[in-house]
Amino acid sequence: MAAELHVELVAADRSVWSGEATLVVARTTSGDIGVMPGHQPLLGVLESGPVTIRTSDGGTVVAAVHGGFISFADNKLSLLAEIAELSDEIDVQRAERALERAKSDADASAERRADVRMRAVSAH
Repeated sequence: MAAELHVELVAADRSVWSGEATLVVARTTSGDIGVMPGHQPLLGVLESGPVTIRTSDGGTVVAAVHGGFISFADNKLSLLAEIAELSDEIDVQRAERALERAKSDADASAERRADVRMRAVSAH
């Protein structure tokens, strides 16, 4: 069994992160899933939520992901997201304002996106 897997996190408009990892945790429509090297092949639908990547060098990358697909085969994991941003790219104050505005407007979709952004920042 390989000690690492190759990960590609891609949003509709850009490549967000690519590299080697030992573990990736993501939320799918079937629940949270952890993928390690040697995992069985899979194809799933991503739910909005933080994605945590444990890199091969011992670091952690966290991204806010909003919808998309996850695919794993031959120790290659692809996360194809509608929208994705790394936690260190997120402006916390702006995300907090967006969350409050979405709550006051009763906009469930915007509230969910803002909440995922805040969880990604706090997870990192």
